[in-house]
Amino acid sequence: MKVSIKLKLSLFLAGILLLTVFVLSLLVLQGIENNQQVQVERLLAHQAETANVYFIQSIMTESNKIPEHFLMTKGDAFGQQLELISGQPVVLYDNKGTVLSRRYALHQSESVKQTLTYALENKTAYLVEGESMYYLTPLRVGKEQLGVVQFYYSLHEHQAFYEEIKRLFIYIGAGVFVLSFLVAYFYFNSIARSIISLNDAVGRIRDGHFETPVLKRKDEIGQLGAGIAAMSERLKMTMQDKDKEREKLALAVHKLSELDQQQKEFIGNVTHEFKTPLTSIKAFIDLLDMYPDDNELQIKARSHIGSETQRLYEMVEKVLQLSAMQKYDFEYNKERLELSQMIGAVLSGLKGKMDKFGLTLVTDLHEAYIEADKDYMNIVLANLLDNAIKYNKPNGHIHVSNVVKGDQVIIEISDTGIGIPGEVADKIFEAFYTVDKNRSREHGGAGLGLSLAKRYAETQGGRIAIVKSDANGTTFRITFLGVI
Repeated sequence: MKVSIKLKLSLFLAGILLLTVFVLSLLVLQGIENNQQVQVERLLAHQAETANVYFIQSIMTESNKIPEHFLMTKGDAFGQQLELISGQPVVLYDNKGTVLSRRYALHQSESVKQTLTYALENKTAYLVEGESMYYLTPLRVGKEQLGVVQFYYSLHEHQAFYEEIKRLFIYIGAGVFVLSFLVAYFYFNSIARSIISLNDAVGRIRDGHFETPVLKRKDEIGQLGAGIAAMSERLKMTMQDKDKEREKLALAVHKLSELDQQQKEFIGNVTHEFKTPLTSIKAFIDLLDMYPDDNELQIKARSHIGSETQRLYEMVEKVLQLSAMQKYDFEYNKERLELSQMIGAVLSGLKGKMDKFGLTLVTDLHEAYIEADKDYMNIVLANLLDNAIKYNKPNGHIHVSNVVKGDQVIIEISDTGIGIPGEVADKIFEAFYTVDKNRSREHGGAGLGLSLAKRYAETQGGRIAIVKSDANGTTFRITFLGVI
C-alpha cells in the first residue's frame, strides 16, 4: 500500500515533538525531585548534628555526667527540648531501641521499626511513607552510640509543589506541541508538495514529455528540480543529436581503418627486427658447416648465437606486452602503491647487471603514494632503468630520485651514458627506434623498452619526458598524480 509522503512527514514530526516534550519534562521533574530530596537531607543532617551537640551540652550541665544515666532520667524532657529546637516531632530511643520520649511513639509502623534496627548499628537511615519522612540518626558521645533520635518531616508541601509543576508541564507541553506541530506541518507540507511536483515531472519525462517546471526554492530540493530540468533538456538534445552520432560512428570506422594500417606497419617492423638477428644466426651456422674444425670460430659463434637468441627472446616478450596492452587495457588492476619501496625492489633485481658493468648507483628516495597497476609500474621502471644500464659508460653512475610536489609525484632517472641527440628526441618513444643500432644489438636492445614504458605510464594517467640529454648523460622524468 502506497503511503503519502505528507502522512509520513506528519507522523514523524508528531513523534519527534512528543518525544522531545516528554524527555524534557521527565528530566526537569527528575531534577526538581532530586533537588527537594537533597534539601531535606541537608536540613535533617543539620538537625541531627544539632541534636548531638545539644545532648553533650545537656550532660555537661548535670552533676552526674554519665550519658546513660542522663537518658534514663531525663530522656523524655530532652526529647521535648529537641522538638522545640528543631521545630519537628522527635522520638528518642536508647541503644536497645527502647522509647525514651513517648510522644508520637504509638504511631510507629513496621517499616519504621526495621529502619530503627539499621540506625541502632550506628548508621543514619531514613524512610519515606506517603507524605511522611522518618529520619533516624545515632545519638553519640564521641564515637560511642548511646541511642537514636528520630525526626519526623512532612513532605506535603514538596509533593504539592512537584504536582503543580507536573500539571504546568502537561498544559505547557501540550500547548507547545500543538503550536510547534502546526508551524512545522505547514513548513514540511511545502517540502512535500515540492517532492510530489518533482515526482510528477519525472513521470512526464518517462512518457516522453520533456518540458518540466522549475521550482523556486533555494535549497537542495530546488537544486534537484534544476537538475531534473537540466537532465530533461539534455535528453531532448540527445534525441535530436542522432544524426551527429551517426557521423561519430563513421569517424570511429575511419579510426579503426587507421589502426589497421598501424597494425600492418607494426607487423612489418617486427618482421624486419626479427630478420636481423635470425640472419646473423643463420650466417654463423653456415660458417660452422663450412669450417667445423675451427675452434675459435665455434667459440665466437656460440657466443654470438647466444646473444642473438637472448635478443630475440626479449623482443618477443616485449612485443607480446605491447600487443596485450593494446587489446586488454581493461585488465589493469589499480591499487595504492608506495613508490620508494617499489623502486628499491626493481633496483635490487638489476643490481647484478649494474655490477657487471661497474656502475655506481645513487638514490634519493622518499615516501610517496600513487594509484597504478603494480605489475605495469614494474615494467615502466624496469625498462627505464635497464636503458640507463645498457647505454651508460663503463664505470658510470645512475642516479634515481623521487619527490612530491603539490599533488604530483615525480621520479627522475639519470645516467652518465651516451646521450640522445636533440633531433631524434621525439622519436625514441617509437617502437623499434634506437639511437645507436650497434650498441642496441650489443646489449640485446630492440627499441621497444621506451615505447612500452611510455604506453604503460600514459594509460595509467602518468607522463614520461626527457629532462635533459647531452654528452654527459640523459635524465628521464616520470610524473604521476599522487594520492594520500
